[in-house]
Amino acid sequence: MNREYHRWYSHRLGRDMELLLYGHSGEPVLLLPTSRGRFYQNEDFGLVGAIADRIQAGRYLVVCADSVDEESWLNRHAHPHDRIARHAAWESYLIHEVVPLVRSRSTGGRLTLAGCSFGGFHTYNTGLRHPDVFQRLLSMGGKFETEGFLGGYHDDSVYFHSALQWLPNVSDWGQISALQRVEMILAAGEHDFCRASNENLSNVLWKKDIGNHLSIWNGGIHDWPTWREMIRQYLPW
Repeated sequence: MNREYHRWYSHRLGRDMELLLYGHSGEPVLLLPTSRGRFYQNEDFGLVGAIADRIQAGRYLVVCADSVDEESWLNRHAHPHDRIARHAAWESYLIHEVVPLVRSRSTGGRLTLAGCSFGGFHTYNTGLRHPDVFQRLLSMGGKFETEGFLGGYHDDSVYFHSALQWLPNVSDWGQISALQRVEMILAAGEHDFCRASNENLSNVLWKKDIGNHLSIWNGGIHDWPTWREMIRQYLPW
């Protein structure tokens, strides 16, 4: 399987950013790490290996991006406003720097944004804001509430980077129509402590007539063995 390491200086983030690319052709997939995870985490914990046969066969081209969670949502030493600004810069890096790479190396088709746990949070937090960029969202064990991160702080930036806050208030038909064209998968284990959060987001989406597939895995837990099974099902041949 083709595996490439990429590193470049991001002016949006003011530092070097790294990622790994797997495959030589196929439908594009952008895979995000869990909280505090690095760009190599999904390889280390077997998520890439779980679909290695499909990558090798040219079914998918997968890029595993880095995060800046320690500088944004999880940075207790920075003011919440600055933490959200750092997250917004990272989102801009994904959209304007990583996505063009994924698109240029793939052979076309829908672009999937995916992740486990905090990567699932990022998948929907970013994907719902950019339905023009991502055609498929796959969260495995994600949790979508943001109130616990910022100590009660709130402003417009927090609001628009918290899907469960802004989504219920969407009334623009053009925005709703764009979201309705995105395939959305919310997968959580039966015993995952994030299960209720997935059910909550699914209900909020349906109330806006935005279709989504909520899948509760019998016996599943909030851990890599469940997520490895999930990714094989949701990134099929």
